[in-house]
Amino acid sequence: MNRSSSHFINHVTNLPVTEAIDRVEQAVQNMGMHVFARINHSAGAESVDMPLRPTQLILFGHPLGGTPLMQAQQTIGLELPLKILAWQDESGQSWLSYPNISQLAKLHNVEVDESVTRLQDVLSKVISVVNEASH
Repeated sequence: MNRSSSHFINHVTNLPVTEAIDRVEQAVQNMGMHVFARINHSAGAESVDMPLRPTQLILFGHPLGGTPLMQAQQTIGLELPLKILAWQDESGQSWLSYPNISQLAKLHNVEVDESVTRLQDVLSKVISVVNEASH
């Protein structure tokens, strides 16, 4: 199942949020990329006594992937590094979501070329690896 918009892409996962983001982190590292940060939004909300369903964000990448886009238009650096959000909806279903890199490139007036396609493919591949491991 896939609930997406033109700006982001959502993929259902059978894993709980923490396990899903753990597997994203492992897949990213296995693909030779760097994990820059992992943010537990729900823990942050809990720290100020506010409810939030499980929600975690991971930021990752590699200079070979993002640099060509920033060479074309430095403002696309606002969208980098790559990110995947693991979150749970109101029904308890877990999702993995990531930005539509082609749309972000257009927003920053960057030509949608092989550099953009390659980053979009990396995001798709990470999700595939995570979901294959969950079956």
